[in-house]
Amino acid sequence: MKLISYLRDGQDQLAFLVHNFLYDCDAVHPELPGSMNMFLNYWDDMYPIAQKVNQALTMGTMGANNGVPLEGIHLLAPIPFPTSCRDGYAFRQHVAAARRNRNVPMIPEFDQYPIFYFTNHHSIQGPGTIYCMPDHFEQLDFELEAAVVICRNGRNIAAEVADEYIGGLMVMNDMSARKLQMEEMLLNLGPAKGKDFSTVIGPCLVTLDELTAFEIPPKPGHTGKSWNLGMKCWVNGVEVSNGNLGDMDWTFAEIIERASYGANLYAGDVIGSGTVGTGCFLELNGTGKLNNPNYEPQWLKEGDVVEMEIEHIGKISNAIVKEDSSFSLLAQKKNSNTSI
Repeated sequence: MKLISYLRDGQDQLAFLVHNFLYDCDAVHPELPGSMNMFLNYWDDMYPIAQKVNQALTMGTMGANNGVPLEGIHLLAPIPFPTSCRDGYAFRQHVAAARRNRNVPMIPEFDQYPIFYFTNHHSIQGPGTIYCMPDHFEQLDFELEAAVVICRNGRNIAAEVADEYIGGLMVMNDMSARKLQMEEMLLNLGPAKGKDFSTVIGPCLVTLDELTAFEIPPKPGHTGKSWNLGMKCWVNGVEVSNGNLGDMDWTFAEIIERASYGANLYAGDVIGSGTVGTGCFLELNGTGKLNNPNYEPQWLKEGDVVEMEIEHIGKISNAIVKEDSSFSLLAQKKNSNTSI
């Protein structure tokens, strides 16, 4: 089933998405909650009920007068208030290409264990406007990814059972301000301000039962579900990225195993896959320059429209808008010659 969160009377409202109509969960069944966070926190009770309701809505045996057309609805992120947000590094193709473009060898540790970083879960958003400060426009980038949401609390979750903790899949755009990111990474502490201004997820949460037909074996030596789902990104209507979710080397199950080692995962935690191969301008620009010294790098600009789609999950669109401010962190560097 496909679940959407949208703005209704100033609050987030959970709804089924069926044939491009929305059906409020708490309106079509009295036991279902009206918010995604409540649904996730009571997943084992709510999910079986929701499956039956979704089937009835799909077959047209209920809800005939309760549907609202999707068009014109103010969609939110499917998980409007995630309890945390981690982003993985699961596609070897992307990592290898990015390192090749910097003239450094592929790091062997990539094949030994999955990694992730924490990003700002308060900056999660759905389709619509992405507001950027002046420094964000210094090499502003998209990152084409998928994401999952945790639907059961857990700790020390083995990869062999970790898929049972996944509520569903979403499109994810891990927006990146590369100049800020590269400046910070010199200090080896993570991307922080290069990432924390916006992370897009949506347009809906697609539960795994709807994707069974697209399951494929994971890469050799890996554990967990994988899916043959095409991934694309367009900027101003021009296709710039084309990949497949099945190219993930580390599975979500394996990332969950590592994330939960000695730590609690909670219903509502969002976990990204990391960037698919060709899934960002940083990689594309590096490859272009490597093949052609006269290649002109491309970055996102004010007014650009970024659209991302994963087959059978959905398409999400965002417009880049400049905030009304001239403040710059990059201009605040201290005198590097000051003695300690």
